[in-house]
Amino acid sequence: MRSRPTSSLRRPVVATAVALISLAVAAPAHAAEGTAPARSKGVFLTVTGQDNAWVRGVLLDCVTQRPAHHPHAADACAAIDKAHGDFDALAAKPGMCTKQYAPVTVSATGSHRGRPVSWNKTFGNACEMDLSTGAVFRF
Repeated sequence: MRSRPTSSLRRPVVATAVALISLAVAAPAHAAEGTAPARSKGVFLTVTGQDNAWVRGVLLDCVTQRPAHHPHAADACAAIDKAHGDFDALAAKPGMCTKQYAPVTVSATGSHRGRPVSWNKTFGNACEMDLSTGAVFRF
């Protein structure tokens, strides 16, 4: 029997992990019957590499700005506030990136300052992502 390369075995595992994380963040937690669902406490941010080869995520809580969750919480919250919670309106900074194609996909799910957030975008490489989103996805 012929064995498959390890990297092709990891893809379904990573894709499943990303799907489970997304479901866990998107699905409301329900308490006992008759009570309101728990409110989301921040925005869960993810960065995923090409072909789901890797994924990392962090919770950004702009109310408490707990630095243990996001290493640049204050800067990230300020950038999102300046964009009025619209991730498509994050202020891009000038700079140049190589043309290397190594796509990264970023996502934001949860709530920011009480407003629901559900957003994702794919960039050509990590440099393009950083210039477009600044501190928000810098973790």
